[in-house]
Formats: sequence, C-alpha cells, structure tokens
Amino acid sequence: MTPQAYGPLIGIGIALIIILFRNQKPRPLRVRYMWIAPVLVALAAGFGLWGMSMAPGVTQTPFGLGAWSILAVGLILGAAAGYQRGRMTTIERAPDGGLLTQASPLGIILIVGLMGSRTLMRPWLEAHATTWHLNALAIQDAFLLFAAAMVITQRVEMYIRARRIQAGLPDDHVAPAPAA
Repeated sequence: MTPQAYGPLIGIGIALIIILFRNQKPRPLRVRYMWIAPVLVALAAGFGLWGMSMAPGVTQTPFGLGAWSILAVGLILGAAAGYQRGRMTTIERAPDGGLLTQASPLGIILIVGLMGSRTLMRPWLEAHATTWHLNALAIQDAFLLFAAAMVITQRVEMYIRARRIQAGLPDDHVAPAPAA
C-alpha cells in the first residue's frame, strides 16, 4: 500500500470515532429538514459525474451497455445498503412530542464495512478493468452513485418511518413490547 492510500483510511478512522461518540445518545430528528441532505448529495454527485467527464485527458467516449450495467449495479447496491441502514436506525417519539433518532451500531458497522471494501476494491478493480473490458471511469462513477443512492434511500426510508410515527401509527421496524 502506498503512503497516499493511508490518507483516506486515516480519514475514515477519524470519522468513525466521531460518529461513534455522536451516536451514543438519541438526537432530535427534524422531519421537515430531511429533504436537504438528499438534495445536496444528489447535486454533489451530479457535479462529480459532470466534473469527471470534463477532466482534461479523459476521452469522451460514450458508455456502452457494460458501463451502463456497472452504473446500474452501483445504484441498486447503494439503494439496498441505504434502505438497510435507514431501517436499522431507531426512531422514537420523545416525551415532548418530537422525534428522536439513534443510529444502530450494526448500521455503523455496515457503513464502515462498505467504505472499507470500497477503498480496498477500487485499486484492484481499476487495475483489472482493461483485462475485463470494463470502463474504469464507469467504475469510479458507480462508486459515486453507490454513495449517493445510499444516502438518499436512507433518508427516504427514515422520512417514511418518521411520518408514520408522527401520525401515531406503529413503526413497522420495531417489534412491539410484549403485553404484561
């Protein structure tokens, strides 16, 4: 591993420590502002995709069927991971009527595992892309779409659950306490 590869791993480690400390107690969930993160992530992903296509030295060959398939797989896997992560997040009604949310430790392990595998797989996939007749730019774009789909789907899942809880309906993802 080159010294340049340690930078992202150190950043992930620091982010993990901060996330673990922040998620030790429930935090207020502001449902009316939940649309902001998906919009910002979608804009950032769009600009990222556009920027990668406009980079100097990048050939502007249109994607073939294989490249579009790679992008679709990245999008679908990201949406599946986001759904699972949103489903594992605990949402409960606070005594004052507001909502509290707390990320599951299993959800944190999922995101760390996904980020770690992405970091480890990227150099290997890019090195073997030409051997397998894959578009290296499509692989990078698929990783970006994976992250964007994960964040957006997680927020959508949490929004749907939060609206149900606000309406007084039970949360489908939490088993009811046994009657005494």
